[in-house]
Amino acid sequence: QAQARHQPLAQQAHQALDDEQKQAQQQQQPAAGAGGEQDAKAGQKLRGEAYISRYAGGLGFDFYPQNNNIYLVATEEGFIHKCSCSYNEQYLQTYTGHTGPVYKVKWSPFVPDCFLTCGADWTIRLWHSDLIKPALTFVSSTKSVNDICWSNVCATVFGAVSDNRIEIWDLRTTNLDPVIISSVSDPETRLSTFLFSEGSSTLLVGDSSGHVTVYQLRNIADPSPTHIQTLRDVVMPMPSSQSMSLSSTSITSNPPER
Repeated sequence: QAQARHQPLAQQAHQALDDEQKQAQQQQQPAAGAGGEQDAKAGQKLRGEAYISRYAGGLGFDFYPQNNNIYLVATEEGFIHKCSCSYNEQYLQTYTGHTGPVYKVKWSPFVPDCFLTCGADWTIRLWHSDLIKPALTFVSSTKSVNDICWSNVCATVFGAVSDNRIEIWDLRTTNLDPVIISSVSDPETRLSTFLFSEGSSTLLVGDSSGHVTVYQLRNIADPSPTHIQTLRDVVMPMPSSQSMSLSSTSITSNPPER
């Protein structure tokens, strides 16, 4: 009889426990559903706000010496854009030639429409603002060129730094190789910045370790009276057709006397 009385009690206890579990599950289901709706709405909001930008990252820029409203931008996609502060949704011109990110762009202090660029494709390129392709391309190593700078003394001289060396170029001498090369002995040091000092023959070089080294530039000829015109001739040579027409005019303008 005692066993018979205990069986109904055990069944009632199990039934009560089952009822409590079902009730707890019913209370949790609406909350989970509400959370799911909130997550779905949040996902829809994120998807609605996502967009793909058509603008590439800029890595360097320089203002036009004769008009601070105009500037050049070097981009990671390899283009150089000529921009105006008056127009924020379009470019005035786009220059193509580099095959990798362009790190720096610098206007010439002597010839306003001439500028230099350097980048990850191992090259330094010389441009005229009226031409979308480079006038000259300089390659001297298989390392990315991290920075460039024009000399403040001579129009045909500029310098550059790659990961482990400094280069000085002089277009009066040659445009095939640097006239001065100085290598860094420490393989863990990466040269990052380069600057000519104002009105002197010294230059400053910064590196990845946080140091700035001052160098004395020697064995560079003083600027000639025609150094500015030399750079103009290099970056914007006279077309052969124009020179031929000028020659023919000079010949026919003065016929021989009889």
